Amino acid sequence: MALYTARAEASAGRNGQARSDDGKLDLQLNYPKALGGSGEGTNPEQLFAAGYAACFSNAVLFVAKEMRVKLDSAPVAAEVSLLSQEVGFALGVALTVTLALPQAEAEALVAKAHQVCPYSNALRGNVDVVITVKGVEQ
Repeated sequence: MALYTARAEASAGRNGQARSDDGKLDLQLNYPKALGGSGEGTNPEQLFAAGYAACFSNAVLFVAKEMRVKLDSAPVAAEVSLLSQEVGFALGVALTVTLALPQAEAEALVAKAHQVCPYSNALRGNVDVVITVKGVEQ
Protein backbone atom coordinates (compact mmCIF):
# COMPACT_ATOMS: atom_id res chain seq x y z
CA MET A 1 0.00 0.00 0.00
CA ALA A 2 1.41 3.36 -1.01
CA LEU A 3 1.90 5.84 1.82
CA TYR A 4 2.35 8.70 -0.65
CA THR A 5 2.67 9.10 -4.41
CA ALA A 6 4.41 12.06 -6.03
CA ARG A 7 3.57 13.00 -9.59
CA ALA A 8 5.67 15.09 -11.94
CA GLU A 9 6.08 15.56 -15.66
CA ALA A 10 9.08 16.60 -17.72
CA SER A 11 9.10 17.84 -21.28
CA ALA A 12 11.94 18.26 -23.77
CA GLY A 13 14.36 16.08 -21.79
CA ARG A 14 17.38 17.72 -20.19
CA ASN A 15 16.62 21.07 -21.87
CA GLY A 16 13.01 21.38 -20.83
CA GLN A 17 10.72 21.92 -17.93
CA ALA A 18 9.87 19.70 -14.94
CA ARG A 19 6.71 20.32 -12.96
CA SER A 20 4.87 18.51 -10.18
CA ASP A 21 1.12 18.04 -10.49
CA ASP A 22 0.53 20.42 -7.55
CA GLY A 23 2.82 23.10 -9.03
CA LYS A 24 5.12 23.24 -5.99
CA LEU A 25 7.99 22.04 -8.14
CA ASP A 26 8.36 23.95 -11.39
CA LEU A 27 11.90 23.98 -12.75
CA GLN A 28 13.80 24.79 -15.89
CA LEU A 29 16.13 21.93 -16.85
CA ASN A 30 19.38 22.40 -18.72
CA TYR A 31 22.46 20.36 -19.44
CA PRO A 32 25.21 21.30 -16.96
CA LYS A 33 28.16 23.24 -18.33
CA ALA A 34 30.32 20.11 -17.84
CA LEU A 35 28.17 18.42 -20.51
CA GLY A 36 28.19 21.37 -22.89
CA GLY A 37 25.01 23.01 -21.71
CA SER A 38 24.21 26.44 -20.40
CA GLY A 39 23.97 25.28 -16.80
CA GLU A 40 21.28 27.91 -16.23
CA GLY A 41 18.69 25.43 -14.99
CA THR A 42 18.98 22.43 -12.75
CA ASN A 43 19.49 18.87 -13.99
CA PRO A 44 18.28 15.38 -13.06
CA GLU A 45 21.49 14.56 -11.17
CA GLN A 46 21.09 17.61 -8.89
CA LEU A 47 17.46 16.73 -8.26
CA PHE A 48 18.36 13.13 -7.46
CA ALA A 49 21.18 14.25 -5.15
CA ALA A 50 18.85 16.58 -3.24
CA GLY A 51 16.16 13.92 -2.92
CA TYR A 52 18.57 11.22 -1.79
CA ALA A 53 20.29 13.53 0.72
CA ALA A 54 16.95 14.53 2.26
CA CYS A 55 15.63 10.97 2.34
CA PHE A 56 18.83 9.50 3.80
CA SER A 57 18.99 12.25 6.45
CA ASN A 58 15.45 11.37 7.45
CA ALA A 59 16.32 7.66 7.55
CA VAL A 60 19.21 8.44 9.92
CA LEU A 61 16.90 10.44 12.19
CA PHE A 62 14.27 7.68 12.07
CA VAL A 63 16.80 5.00 13.04
CA ALA A 64 18.24 7.23 15.78
CA LYS A 65 14.77 7.65 17.27
CA GLU A 66 14.14 3.89 17.08
CA MET A 67 17.48 3.25 18.81
CA ARG A 68 16.77 5.98 21.40
CA VAL A 69 19.81 7.96 20.30
CA LYS A 70 19.41 11.71 20.78
CA LEU A 71 20.19 13.33 17.45
CA ASP A 72 18.89 16.77 16.47
CA SER A 73 20.19 16.79 12.91
CA ALA A 74 21.74 14.46 10.39
CA PRO A 75 23.55 16.42 7.67
CA VAL A 76 23.97 14.41 4.48
CA ALA A 77 25.86 15.62 1.42
CA ALA A 78 25.10 13.68 -1.76
CA GLU A 79 27.07 13.56 -4.99
CA VAL A 80 25.41 11.95 -8.00
CA SER A 81 27.63 11.32 -11.00
CA LEU A 82 26.52 10.59 -14.54
CA LEU A 83 28.82 7.86 -15.81
CA SER A 84 29.43 6.58 -19.30
CA GLN A 85 29.45 2.84 -19.86
CA GLU A 86 29.77 0.50 -22.81
CA VAL A 87 26.07 0.86 -23.62
CA GLY A 88 24.29 3.96 -22.37
CA PHE A 89 24.88 5.66 -19.06
CA ALA A 90 24.88 4.86 -15.35
CA LEU A 91 24.80 6.70 -12.05
CA GLY A 92 27.28 6.69 -9.21
CA VAL A 93 26.47 8.02 -5.76
CA ALA A 94 28.59 9.19 -2.85
CA LEU A 95 27.03 10.18 0.47
CA THR A 96 28.83 11.91 3.32
CA VAL A 97 27.04 11.79 6.67
CA THR A 98 28.27 13.91 9.56
CA LEU A 99 26.86 13.10 12.99
CA ALA A 100 27.50 14.48 16.46
CA LEU A 101 28.22 10.99 17.74
CA PRO A 102 31.34 8.93 18.37
CA GLN A 103 32.61 7.38 15.11
CA ALA A 104 31.63 3.78 15.88
CA GLU A 105 28.12 4.76 16.97
CA ALA A 106 27.70 7.00 13.91
CA GLU A 107 28.80 4.18 11.58
CA ALA A 108 26.38 1.68 13.15
CA LEU A 109 23.48 4.11 12.91
CA VAL A 110 24.25 4.97 9.26
CA ALA A 111 24.53 1.28 8.34
CA LYS A 112 21.01 0.71 9.70
CA ALA A 113 19.71 3.82 7.95
CA HIS A 114 21.11 2.48 4.66
CA GLN A 115 18.87 -0.57 5.14
CA VAL A 116 15.66 1.44 5.67
CA CYS A 117 16.12 4.39 3.27
CA PRO A 118 13.86 3.89 0.21
CA TYR A 119 16.45 5.47 -2.11
CA SER A 120 19.12 3.09 -0.82
CA ASN A 121 16.76 0.15 -1.22
CA ALA A 122 15.88 1.17 -4.77
CA LEU A 123 19.53 1.53 -5.77
CA ARG A 124 20.94 -1.53 -4.00
CA GLY A 125 22.41 -3.92 -6.56
CA ASN A 126 21.99 -1.39 -9.37
CA VAL A 127 24.05 1.68 -8.47
CA ASP A 128 27.32 1.91 -6.57
CA VAL A 129 26.71 3.93 -3.42
CA VAL A 130 29.75 4.90 -1.36
CA ILE A 131 29.01 6.19 2.13
CA THR A 132 31.49 8.13 4.26
CA VAL A 133 30.61 8.62 7.90
CA LYS A 134 32.14 11.40 9.95
CA GLY A 135 31.51 11.03 13.64
CA VAL A 136 32.09 14.16 15.68
CA GLU A 137 32.69 13.92 19.41
CA GLN A 138 30.13 15.94 21.33
